[in-house]
Amino acid sequence: MASMKFNNVYLKDAFSIAGPLESEGQIRKFDLNMDDYYYNEKSFMDAEIKMQRVVIENLIFRNKLANKIDVLIGGDLSNQIAITSFSAKHFTIPFLGIYNACATFAEGLLLASNFIENKVMKNALVVTSSHNLNSERQFRFPIEYGAPRASTTTFTATGAVGTVVTNEKSRVRIESATIGNVTDFEQYDATHMGAVMTPAAVQVLLKHLNDLQRDVSYYDLIVTGDLGEVGLKIFRECLKEQNIKIKNHMDAGCEIFVPSQEIYSGASGPVTLPLVLFNKILKNNKYKKILIIATGALHSKDTTNQKKIIPSIAHAVSLEVLS
Repeated sequence: MASMKFNNVYLKDAFSIAGPLESEGQIRKFDLNMDDYYYNEKSFMDAEIKMQRVVIENLIFRNKLANKIDVLIGGDLSNQIAITSFSAKHFTIPFLGIYNACATFAEGLLLASNFIENKVMKNALVVTSSHNLNSERQFRFPIEYGAPRASTTTFTATGAVGTVVTNEKSRVRIESATIGNVTDFEQYDATHMGAVMTPAAVQVLLKHLNDLQRDVSYYDLIVTGDLGEVGLKIFRECLKEQNIKIKNHMDAGCEIFVPSQEIYSGASGPVTLPLVLFNKILKNNKYKKILIIATGALHSKDTTNQKKIIPSIAHAVSLEVLS
């Protein structure tokens, strides 16, 4: 069974940095807001490395965890997770580099939770990031190219998010999780990530509910990320075909930007879901049982250029907000 339950795993803290457009969107208030895409560095890659480093440093400092982090788990969208590897070299912490595209953060939570639950470790730090100008030139076109965008296109969010997963009891407990399968529904269009990732989101939701014998009404909120406006509609249509009526649902890709910013179908990138989770959802006291479903498109610039099908993945993590 790909689902598992946890009894003693908690989220101790989180720290977020958001880019200039994200800071002008729906949420606006993050731990740190960037004034521009360079973040006082010489290149966009250096800016993203710095974002991760600042997130990690702040989590360690304000939680007094110097020399107490057992493992750093993280990944990003750049070639061979270069950003996370370069940021990790600034710390003498055992490092696990992971990649599941925009589902990377949930994958990190899954791994960290298993280490904590099995008493292998006490504290793990999970981090991820994305930078619009790094990702767009890798997976689509450089911004300077001026290529026209399809209405289905999502806009890679800029930011970094980290959290401490621990055995120390806190307000938020990681209650259970489900590992998804790689799905392939013959989607080729790298400008239509919603269509690519929706099947994986549906698959892991059905698996999670079946494994744990739950209904969608068990959760106060189910959050997918990052399907965007178009993918959100496809997701709900797919669930209707499964006779599942879902009312308690939002997609993180639709919660970052505002319509006046003209960001096409919404936000994407591995930072999208955790930005919304920590800076909007967990700050709203009405949600006690939350299921996050992080989705990722598992293509590269090489596979896309060779016109190969784009596989996708999704993982589900169940959170409980304790009173």
